[in-house]
Amino acid sequence: MTNKLNLLFGGPANASRTVALAHGAGTAMDTPFMEAICKGVAKLNVRVARFEFPYMNKRRADGKKRAPDREPILRETWLDVIAHLGAERLVIGGKSMGGRIASLVADEAKVAGLVCLGYPFHPTGKPDKLRVDHLRSLKTPTLILQGERDAFGNREEVSTYDLADSVQIHWLPGGDHSFKPRKSSGLSEQKNWDEAITAIAKFIDRRVKRNSSR
Repeated sequence: MTNKLNLLFGGPANASRTVALAHGAGTAMDTPFMEAICKGVAKLNVRVARFEFPYMNKRRADGKKRAPDREPILRETWLDVIAHLGAERLVIGGKSMGGRIASLVADEAKVAGLVCLGYPFHPTGKPDKLRVDHLRSLKTPTLILQGERDAFGNREEVSTYDLADSVQIHWLPGGDHSFKPRKSSGLSEQKNWDEAITAIAKFIDRRVKRNSSR
């Protein structure tokens, strides 16, 4: 169902833990990737909330592609969603840009945790333009799920970054930015998605105990 913030909910309405996930820069909240991750986590007794930033809401209304909103608007949208859901038992995050913006407000909002699905450590082809300054001092417990060959930050590159102790990285074997491995690898996209879902659920279990306070 949706509400005035255009939140799309999945999982048990009375679940004691909620994860809110935002979409990437160029894709909506209902891509096959987001559908698989959100529905998979929802099956594990977690309430899952999805939403779209203003520019994507406009695109959904008229079909016209737009560049993402300016960062202040993206941040404000995230803070509105957190205020609506309540921060105490909430884990936030999302795909690529959605997770990056969540990481920029996580400490301010005092959420229980942060989950990034393919973090854009740098623009593709520009490994010198890092987006990690705030990740060096981030206090919010964080799980980053990253494909080993992600063009926005692969395993070799990310291993050289000096990130905060709060940041845990879970590598998906042979995965790209959406965790898809090369066909020649013999690995499975679905298996990587399933592994990511399990890792997210375990992280939420550690951060927000069932029927208990933070």
